[in-house]
Amino acid sequence: MAVTLKASQEGLQKIDIARKKKGWTKTEDAWWGLALTSQATLKRFWRSLPIDRDAFIQICQNVGINWEEVVEETTPLSQNSTVEFFAYDDAWVGREDLIAELTAKVKESCRLLILVGIGGIGKTALAEKLAVELHQEFLQGDWSKFHQENFDNDGETRDFRNVAIRWLQKWGESLNQDDYNDVERLIQKLVNRLRENRYLIIIDSLENILVGNEDEGWSDFQDELWVRFFEQFLASPECQSRIILTSQDFPGQIPERYQNFWQSQPLTGLSKSEQLQLFEKTGLDVEDNSPNLLYLQRIGNAYEGHPLALRVIAGEIGSKPFNGNVVAYWKRYGNEIEEVEKGIEEAKTKGITAGADDKFQLDRYTRQLRKIVRARLDKAFSRSQKEALNAYRLICAGAIYRCEVPESFWLSHLEDWDCDKYEQEVALQTLRDRYLVEIVGVDESGEFLLRQHNLIRSVSLEHLRKLDEEDG
Repeated sequence: MAVTLKASQEGLQKIDIARKKKGWTKTEDAWWGLALTSQATLKRFWRSLPIDRDAFIQICQNVGINWEEVVEETTPLSQNSTVEFFAYDDAWVGREDLIAELTAKVKESCRLLILVGIGGIGKTALAEKLAVELHQEFLQGDWSKFHQENFDNDGETRDFRNVAIRWLQKWGESLNQDDYNDVERLIQKLVNRLRENRYLIIIDSLENILVGNEDEGWSDFQDELWVRFFEQFLASPECQSRIILTSQDFPGQIPERYQNFWQSQPLTGLSKSEQLQLFEKTGLDVEDNSPNLLYLQRIGNAYEGHPLALRVIAGEIGSKPFNGNVVAYWKRYGNEIEEVEKGIEEAKTKGITAGADDKFQLDRYTRQLRKIVRARLDKAFSRSQKEALNAYRLICAGAIYRCEVPESFWLSHLEDWDCDKYEQEVALQTLRDRYLVEIVGVDESGEFLLRQHNLIRSVSLEHLRKLDEEDG
């Protein structure tokens, strides 16, 4: 987690006096230029919002003030955090009601919380935010009782035996040769440890240890010992510890009979108001009279509140060469948003629901979007292409639809690959398990209405063109 600082109100008064002596405005170009930062960051500084530590120091030094006289000594995050998080930081916004609901459930009977959704939707950040919320009361202020396991890290083993040994050794458990050799003994030892002691564990990117087959879907654990562990963890008469899983796929082997002790929570994008909060926290002007407002609203709407994409875009706007100039960013890239708006408008007003030739590039029109957002989503498509070919074909074929359509429209495409009804249904269920398709309602006949998130459709359209070339 990047180190950030924010100014106290007393500190800002000192800065204000010093900049007036230099004859500078609050957003003087020379000021943020000498500080090697952006005008957007300087605006964040004045609003007492967290900014990068180096930029904070330079802003203070360039008006002759010691930064230590300006910084706010304690922030909520610095009071609570002695750990480095992967995703949660001071730019967090929104989801207040959901956080309150999930925090209460984890404190009560929910031993296993499963956060699911597409890549970049904020699963890891939410899990870490929950850890911060649970730190004082549930963990009694002791971060040594917190552990985060990242299955996206290829440098660490992911099989149950090695993970269990790693956890137990970290917690000072004494292991002998029998523990190493007897996996049933190891499972029991870990379950007892979690049952008798209070730990909070986040397991990230669970989809990396899930496999399956075309007949039964793709949400089973590669290592069957994980199934036995979770079953015993949930079956214990009582348990002090809690586990939070994040996954792009729902793990289908979590036993239903213990549903009183676990919950699955799908995540969607930020609301419209939360989108603007995010832009404001990253230093962009979102006041009602700002020329930025309409453009930022259109960007947020096109990306359906996808947190990772919006943070990447906000970072690009705040950096060189735009330096917080949203209008200039729009003039450069706004045509990509307009393409999305055009397709949606034609679907709504003219009933043109199909658009295989739509030029969606929401995932890749800048280098940072390609590097961060596209790379994250591509993993899901690559896994589907390799492991569940019919599901991959279906997500590509479904990209032609600009809005929600009945599921029969989707399934009919698989007839081109001679898939029978059962194979079609398995392919669709695989996409639902991987949150690559959304159910937004039912039609008059009772059929589910399906659609793709705009970002997913952007990737799907490109894969569809490649698939057509291969089949042609």
